Amino acid sequence: MVDIRQLNRAGWDSLVEKKNRWTLPVSSDEIAAARRGEWEIVLTPTKPVPRSWFPRIEGAEVLCLASGGGQQGPILAAAGARVVVYDNSPRQLEQDRRVAERDGLEIETVEGDMADLGVFPDRSFDLVVHPVSNCFVPDIRPVWFEAFRVLRDGGILLSGFTNPVRYLFEDDLEYTSDLLCVTYTIPYSDLDQLTEERQAQYIADGEPFEFGHTLGDQIGGQIEAGFVLTGFYEDVYTPDEDALSRYIPSFAATSARKEHR
Repeated sequence: MVDIRQLNRAGWDSLVEKKNRWTLPVSSDEIAAARRGEWEIVLTPTKPVPRSWFPRIEGAEVLCLASGGGQQGPILAAAGARVVVYDNSPRQLEQDRRVAERDGLEIETVEGDMADLGVFPDRSFDLVVHPVSNCFVPDIRPVWFEAFRVLRDGGILLSGFTNPVRYLFEDDLEYTSDLLCVTYTIPYSDLDQLTEERQAQYIADGEPFEFGHTLGDQIGGQIEAGFVLTGFYEDVYTPDEDALSRYIPSFAATSARKEHR
C-alpha cells in the first residue's frame, strides 16, 4: 500500500527546496500593506479573491487549510485575523513561522492531513481558506465534511480547485506545446494511470502525486456536506506558462456558507 500522505509530504518539502512559486513567502512590504487594510490573497493561480467574499477579518478565527507556504496565512494575520495554518508539509509550515517571526505576527501552525481535522473541535472557525491543494489527496469529500464541521454557523469556506479537464492530457505536452493529446481518464490518479517507471521518477525527483477529481466531487461534494454556494469564478495560468490556459480556464474558486440551523 502506498502512503500518499507521506509521499506528498516529502514532495512538498522538496518543492520548498526548489523554490516552487507556492512555497515563496510574501514580503514584509505586503505584510505592512495588509496592516493598513490593503491586502488580497489568491485561491487559484492569478485572480485575487473578491473582498466581498470575506467576512469581517479583524478578530475572525481563520483556518488556512492545506495552505502552508507563508502566503495566505500571514496576509490574513496582518489584516487582523487569528490564524491557524494547517498543512501536511513541515517545510511549508516553516515558511509561515518564518514570516511570523520576521514581521511580528501571531500564527499557529499545525501539521496534519487536510481530510482529518480531528485536532479541532466543532465550530472552531469563522472562515476556512482552502487554496488549490485537494489535488494532492485521493478522496476530497472528507475535506468538505471536515471543513463544514469546524466552521461556526454562518461561517465561510473559500476554496480553489483544479478543473478535471486539466488531467486529460499528457503532462509534458500540456506545458510545452500547442499539441494537446488526450491520454488519461477522469477521475485521474497518478497512482493508477502513470507507469511504474514514471511513478519512480516522480519519487526520485521529489514531485508530489496528484489526483484529478470530478466536478461532482468538487462542487457536489460541498453541497452534500451541507454548504450553500454563494460565489464562483474561473482562472488560468498565464498563457505563456502552459498551453491549456490558451484554450480554457482550468481552475475555479468557490465561496460557500454554512447556513444557520
